Order: sequence, then C-alpha cells, then structure tokens
Amino acid sequence: MKLLEQAICKEGKILPGNILKVDGFLNHRMDVELLSKLGEEFYRLYGNCGVNKILTIEASGIGIACLTAQFFHCPVLFAKKSKSNNVGDKLWASKVHSYTHNTDHDVVVSKNYLGRGDRVLIIDDFLANGSALEALIDLCNKAGAEIVGAGIAIEKAYQEGGKKIRSMGIRVESLARIVSMDPKEGVKFC
Repeated sequence: MKLLEQAICKEGKILPGNILKVDGFLNHRMDVELLSKLGEEFYRLYGNCGVNKILTIEASGIGIACLTAQFFHCPVLFAKKSKSNNVGDKLWASKVHSYTHNTDHDVVVSKNYLGRGDRVLIIDDFLANGSALEALIDLCNKAGAEIVGAGIAIEKAYQEGGKKIRSMGIRVESLARIVSMDPKEGVKFC
C-alpha cells in the first residue's frame, strides 16, 4: 500500500537493533485518517470472508483494529498482557515474546468473547518473528474459533515470521512488506 510506504519513508526512523520506529503515525501518536485507510484496505482484502470478530494484542494493534472494525461492523477483542480482576477467571491464555521489549508474558482473552462460531480476522501493527501472531492464533485454536486470516500493517519480510505463519496455512496480508532497512540506505519494500 503506497500510502503506508510513503508514511514509513517520510516519518519512520531506523534504530539500532533492527527496530523501525513508526510511533509518530502508527502506534503511539496515531494518524487516524491513515489508520482508517488501512482498515478500508483490510476490508477490501477480507470483506467477503464472513468476519464477525477482529482480534489484536494489547496495545499497538488496538487503533488499527478499531478502525478496521468500522468497515466490518463487528467487535474488536484485544488480548490483554496481564490478567485483571474485571476479566474474570474463564480465560484463554497463551505465551508471547516481545521482540521490542525482549520480555515474555502471558496474554489472555475472556472465554465469554472468543469461541466456536467466531470467524476471526487478526490485526496487528508489525510482523517480524511472528511471536505475537502465534499467540493470537493459539488463543483462537484453544477457543475453537476459525481464523479467516491476519492483516498486518508492516511486515519485515526478511525475518521468518511471515514465512512461519503462512506455512501454518494462515492467509497473511501485509500492507507494507519491507525487504531491507538500513540507516544509510533507508527502507526498501517488496
């Protein structure tokens, strides 16, 4: 998606440790008009798949997921990174490793909100190693929900996550696929 690629080139920053900082428009300060265009594109890609729930992970995917849900007219469910008293005890749980924060933690969703009969579109801001996506897939599998696919804003196509998830038979549609990035050379897309 050219619009997203242009935003990455204009505002993205390449940091040490293979980090692409896009917090100025995607996952900290959010450009709502851009996120809405991403949601519209995900609807174009998955609109005929019977999606009745959008699933993401706390916190960076929530904005994109919400603006995507407006096109699908369905609820958004986000996996919480910690169990809180208001979620209850009936939970689906999975482990996730955060590449950005280099931490492991459980993510949970209430069994009241994810189960059989759900046709889930997973939405996230990044796909690199695939750990977050694997955790969301695991939650869906535990719940007996059907995964329609995964909509990713930015995929680091040179890392293994996309290949790993696609080899599981999951349809992955990434709106910007990065083949390389270097502070001097910039970002190159597929």
